Formats: sequence, C-alpha cells, structure tokens
Amino acid sequence: MLLLLYSVFYVSHWFPQTQISPKEGWQVYSSAQDPDGRCICTVVAPEQNLCSRDAKSRQLRQLLEKVQNMSQSIEVLNLRTQRDFQYVLKMETQMKGLKAKFRQIEDDRKTLMTKHFQELKEKMDELLPLIPVLEQYKTDAKLITQFKEEIRNLSAVLTGIQEEIGAYDYEELHQRVLSLETRLRDCMKKLTCGKLMKITGPVTVKTSGTRFGAWMTDPLASEKNNRVWYMDSYTNNKIVREYKSIADFVSGAESRTYNLPFKWAGTNHVVYNGSLYFNKYQSNIIIKYSFDMGRVLAQRSLEYAGFHNVYPYTWGGFSDIDLMADEIGLWAVYATNQNAGNIVISQLNQDTLEVMKSWSTGYPKRSAGESFMICGTLYVTNSHLTGAKVYYSYSTKTSTYEYTDIPFHNQYFHISMLDYNARDRALYAWNNGHQVLFNVTLFHIIKTEDDT
Repeated sequence: MLLLLYSVFYVSHWFPQTQISPKEGWQVYSSAQDPDGRCICTVVAPEQNLCSRDAKSRQLRQLLEKVQNMSQSIEVLNLRTQRDFQYVLKMETQMKGLKAKFRQIEDDRKTLMTKHFQELKEKMDELLPLIPVLEQYKTDAKLITQFKEEIRNLSAVLTGIQEEIGAYDYEELHQRVLSLETRLRDCMKKLTCGKLMKITGPVTVKTSGTRFGAWMTDPLASEKNNRVWYMDSYTNNKIVREYKSIADFVSGAESRTYNLPFKWAGTNHVVYNGSLYFNKYQSNIIIKYSFDMGRVLAQRSLEYAGFHNVYPYTWGGFSDIDLMADEIGLWAVYATNQNAGNIVISQLNQDTLEVMKSWSTGYPKRSAGESFMICGTLYVTNSHLTGAKVYYSYSTKTSTYEYTDIPFHNQYFHISMLDYNARDRALYAWNNGHQVLFNVTLFHIIKTEDDT
C-alpha cells in the first residue's frame, strides 16, 4: 500500500489578477519522499512567454539556428564534392589507359607513332576540363574543413550555455510539462478519499457585498465550465448573480441573474450538478432550483430540523441548516431537539431531497463556527472569529469522531460561509465581505493491485 500526501491548488491559472503570479521558470519536483515515506509531487508553472524573453535563451536559439544553417551548407558542399569525386575517378581510369599507351609506343615507336600520337592528343583534350574541377574540389575541401572547425567551436559554446542555465528548447519543455499536468490530473482522479491534514491561504479573490454572503462553483461541472454564483446577504434576498468564469467574477462582468421564487435563509447554500439547493426563509424546507430550467424541481421539509436562529452557528444569521456537497454526494448539517441541539448529518437524495441516512453527533451546533464535508467526514471549526481552527471531525463511514487541531488564517476576522469544493480541492469562504479561497492538503491511501 502506497501512502501519498497530496496538495493541489489551481487558483493561479483561474484569475491572474490575484496574488498568485509565478515569475520563475518551470519547476517540477517529483518522486520525492518526506521523512515518513510519503510521496510529494509539485509543479510550479511560469507565465507562458517567460522563456522567449530570457536573453540567454534567445542567444541559445540564435546559435542553434546558425548551426542549422551551417549544417545545410555543409550538406550542399558534400553533394558537390561527391559529384567532383566521380570526375576524379574517371580521370584516374583515363590516366591508367594513357600509361599503357605510352608503353606500347615505346615498344614500337616507328610503326605506330603517328596513330598513337593522335590518340594521345584526343585523350589529353578530354582531360583538360578536369583541371578547373580539381581546383574547385580543393577549394571546397578547404571550405568544408573551415566549417567543421567552426561547428566544433559553436558546439563548445552551446554546451557551456546549457551547463550554465540548464537550457532546453522552450516548446519541448512546454509540451513535457503539459504532459506531466495531464498525468497529474489523471492521477488525482484515481485518488481515494483523503483525510484533512492542513489548510493554507487564504487567497483573496474579490472584496464585495455585505459582511455576510455566499459564492460557489459547481463541483460536478466539466473542466471548461467555471461558472460562479454569488448570493449576497443571509436573508431578505432572492437574487442570484451568475458569472461565466472566475475572471469575470473578479472584473464584475455579470452574465445572468436569477430571481428565486422564495427568499433564502442563511449563507449555507450549495450548487450541485446544475441546481441550487437552499433553505427557504423561516422554514426547514429545502429547495432545489434548476438554473437551466429556471424553476423549482423539488422541495422537502427536513424533519425536526431547527430553523430561524434556533440552532445556528455561533455567528447567527439564520445559519441553522447547512447544505453542502463532497466526493460522495449531497449533505445537510443541522440540529434537532431530539438530539439535544447537537449536530445531525444527513445524506440527501439529490433528486427528491429525501434523507437517505442520518448520523447524530455529540457536538453542539451553537458552538460551531462553520463546518464542511470532505469524503464523508464532517469537519467543524470552533469559531467564526480570529484564531478559528478545525476542532472536531465526524466520520460517517465509521460513525466515530475525534478532536483535531488544524489552524487556518482567518484574515478578515469573521467567516460566515465555509464550503469545500471537491472538483477544485479547495475551501470557498465569505470572510467579512471578502470572497477568499483556502488550499487543503489531504492525506490519501492509494490501493494498489498488491493490496488484499
């Protein structure tokens, strides 16, 4: 069994206007292990046009082009030299024939002198055009020698530059990193559910709205679908604003608004598989609203659930019923009189909103700052103010709980919404009028074929 500590955050390519803007070159760290034997893999990507602006990379590219041009010239000269060499071979054959003729003339100078002299003259006439060819051959051979020497010198320069800056062809490197990114994404999809180990950040995406609100993306949307939904305030509102991307959300380029048929209560809504799930104001009724169809698809009362500030989180705001989603499905977190005001976790059918199964915990809902689900485990913060940390977790898989100590930076001092997005592997938060993201580090157990 292989243990893997895996941390993923995709904010850097979502909205370059934020604090994340890598300026270094490609950095790829793989197949490394920490002291506990866990595998860590990290990729840091620069701006796309970084390498093309680097002076040393331009110098290397120019030298490579020069070498390529010289190689082409050498190829032309080599072809011409081969052609001339054929002339030389022909001349050699003719010379051997002349030598034989001279021996024959020496043996019988008197009788054959006239005849052989004429033949000799004809052969010499044939050889005369070879003289400039031989001169050109000697010139080409000298030029080829010079080219070879220059190429050897250039190769030494290129080797020195490569050793100095570790240079690779940018396009080749870019393709290698894209391939690595694809393999990392495929690997991430195969990961089993993990346990929360660390929360880092936040990254401030935008500052807007009142002190209380919610913003979210759909964890079941495709990679190309990055729509953002924005719901300001915890009550007395029915307007949902939609943005086509994080970048549009940051710039305020709104694409569409929805006027819900009911006001919502609290800030603990969730978008899941194209629909908005929210708590109807002054009730324990859950509403499923389809964005594509523009209408309510289902509504159901959450039996015994407290509402309208009976069992809210510590900050109040009608946050009695918290709807959330993770890798497993759709959940409702609330409290009941039957469970003495302690948190109840219910898994919901996303179509009918029926409760499929419930778990009763011993953690008081009013003592919780916020909560979120990851891989079927509920994580509860001890406060919504400065110094908040994940203090308690409850596993629906084992029906057991434990007290934890996972701090995170509450930068703006008042959190009124904190939800996990399984697609992005990040926490979305509304922090005192600031929309922020937290990175999460999960501890995974990867089952191999050798496991039994």
